[in-house]
Amino acid sequence: MEANYITNLRNISHWKLSPYQMLVISFALLILVGTILLSLPIASASGQPTNFVDALFTATSAVCVTGLVVVDTGTYWSPFGQLVIIVLIQVGGLGIMTLSTLMAVLIGKKIKLRERLVMQEALNQLTLSGVVRLTIYVTKATLLIEFIGGTILALHWYSDYGILSLYLGYWHAISSFCNAGFDLLGNFRSLTGYVSDITVNLVVSTLIILGGIGFTVIADIRTKRSFRKLSLHTRIVIVTSAILLALGTLVILLLEYNNPATLGPLSWPDKLLGSYFQSVSTRTAGYNTIAIDKLGSATLFFMVILMFIGASPASTGGGIKTSTFGVLMTAIWAMIRGKENVEVFQRRIPHHIIYKAFSIVFISALLVVFITMALSIQEPHSFINILFEVVSAFGTVGLSTGITPSLSPLSKFLLIFTMFAGRVGPFTLALALALKEKKQVVHYPEGKIIIG
Repeated sequence: MEANYITNLRNISHWKLSPYQMLVISFALLILVGTILLSLPIASASGQPTNFVDALFTATSAVCVTGLVVVDTGTYWSPFGQLVIIVLIQVGGLGIMTLSTLMAVLIGKKIKLRERLVMQEALNQLTLSGVVRLTIYVTKATLLIEFIGGTILALHWYSDYGILSLYLGYWHAISSFCNAGFDLLGNFRSLTGYVSDITVNLVVSTLIILGGIGFTVIADIRTKRSFRKLSLHTRIVIVTSAILLALGTLVILLLEYNNPATLGPLSWPDKLLGSYFQSVSTRTAGYNTIAIDKLGSATLFFMVILMFIGASPASTGGGIKTSTFGVLMTAIWAMIRGKENVEVFQRRIPHHIIYKAFSIVFISALLVVFITMALSIQEPHSFINILFEVVSAFGTVGLSTGITPSLSPLSKFLLIFTMFAGRVGPFTLALALALKEKKQVVHYPEGKIIIG
């Protein structure tokens, strides 16, 4: 399949499409292939063909590593269907160009400039230097991390599932590292049966963090191994992620501490473990160890904020990204202090980066508002549940209050578009604006506008 993608992308390149357009088309082609495969009778446990909307929704959710589902993954799909889903997750999480480049290197094909440009887009790199090398490193690191995580889960689950634990362990390790949130445990229960299991919680949450922090950050940490030597991007991502993780754990713990349907019945250590896991997963992964539909409205709204921020650039996660949020907060803090320049870690952030951050947030918020309004008009569910579902789709998170299977076909199509936009939209748009930036020859005089 990867070799065919290389050929297809080479043919597409003759259309003179920009690299970000090629990325969008390649994701769309993968979703189409996944939809066709999941529509086949062999893909369902019942042996009946799956209707187009549900197959398309599942394929989009898998390729966009979201995790929202309209049918139960563990009981509805056959082993063939489950294997199709996990392949779509792996390819969608790593990126089509990453795997295509690896295949090209293995068979000895030369990576041309245009293909390097697409890889640069896919990995959110500022330059072309070392893109192929980073791509190979990303693939090796991913397979190693997934193998270690899958092995630990398989050994841990052996007493419960026997030899089947091998399949479950590696399947869930891939889903966790790719921040997909799909599970095979049945009845839409995700990992709620392991809320007190420290091994499952720590292994899955670690896989989620490694997959969501960004391949560039992992490579930077591996080579420099000192916080002071790390790039500005890496330091912003690490600090922002740590703050969001700690804040999320604390807020969920406080809001749900006495909720008898979530953290209430648990011991103090298990309350902390459950809050920590949900804080990690909410930002982009979609697994849950506590019942999402039983959470209070305040908790759901707070989790909407975490999902909207999402993971980091060049990662398997979605959202506006931690670095965007970090730059935005730094710019607001500089404005409050009356500083002309935005500075962090003794470095000045260029104005075009700040403009780009504000643009990403505004466009993303506009998309969420529009889709939420559209679903609110035609669905009988509460506003907070609809908003939660939409932001979960945009952030490619996959957490759900349970309303997804009951949505109308039109609402499902709107969520499909939202998942796709959340996976390829914000960063491709930002990079497209940067690539098309032109120097102005004529500068008009400044105008005065009253703000605030």
